[in-house]
Amino acid sequence: MDNTFRPSDDPATQIRTDVLDWFERDDGLGVLGFRVDSPRGLEREVDWHEHHRAQLICVQAGLLTVRTRHGTWSMPPGCAGWMPPGEPHTVDIRGPLRGWGVIIAPALAHDLPAEPCVVGISDLLQALALRVSTWAPANTATPAQQHIMEVLLDELRHAPRQRTHLPMPSDRRLLRIASQLIADPADDRSLEQWAQWAGLSPRTLTRHFREETTLSFAQWRQQARLAEGLRRLSDGASVSAIAHELGFSSPSAFVTVFRRHFGSPPGRYLARGNLPLPHTCGLASPAASG
Repeated sequence: MDNTFRPSDDPATQIRTDVLDWFERDDGLGVLGFRVDSPRGLEREVDWHEHHRAQLICVQAGLLTVRTRHGTWSMPPGCAGWMPPGEPHTVDIRGPLRGWGVIIAPALAHDLPAEPCVVGISDLLQALALRVSTWAPANTATPAQQHIMEVLLDELRHAPRQRTHLPMPSDRRLLRIASQLIADPADDRSLEQWAQWAGLSPRTLTRHFREETTLSFAQWRQQARLAEGLRRLSDGASVSAIAHELGFSSPSAFVTVFRRHFGSPPGRYLARGNLPLPHTCGLASPAASG
């Protein structure tokens, strides 16, 4: 596994160079911050890597996609993704992206989420993070910096988790179905047809899918389609093309479902910039590898 990626490896993504080395260090300030400005996105997905420090990345404009062993999070504006220390992941940025991030030493992240997730960002947490992003790395914290770090960590500790992760089933038969749906989101086979294809009874598929993912099969498929739709929107695809390609009955059906999940129609969503966190923030599709 390649764990040598530095966030400035792609020239389109600019992060303060004096912060970069601290992604892999324990010493110095326990919390450091940075701003993200990627005028043209990444030419390709950054392959699997990990960092010694934990990360919290907030998207203010654009779309950031992070893939982990637990699944794939597509984060539009208003979302903040949490990555624990040493968690393998990939990074993909489609088009321009603006946001901010903080990196946290493992010793300070011990009581923060143990798995990647998306969290709600309060006004206070964002203000603290932006203040931290102005700090220069130092060996020791001033009393004022120590206080700010403690408040920031406390805000993060109590930040609400957004229900955006779409879990992969572990049963090999269900995993086969999920992986096929990721490969072809428009596949409109019925639950009964999928059950027959995987060698299951419809009743067994229904019961085990909910037990292993906490979602019904229909909910899981719809959210996987929405996640893919969000990525295609960021690539400039039209609503009508996305609706057709992802198996929605009509463009209006896609718009209705999208609005219900994201709080605004597709035509305005990705262009809205830095707005307050919507009720439902982002969606995630499962990693094809499981």
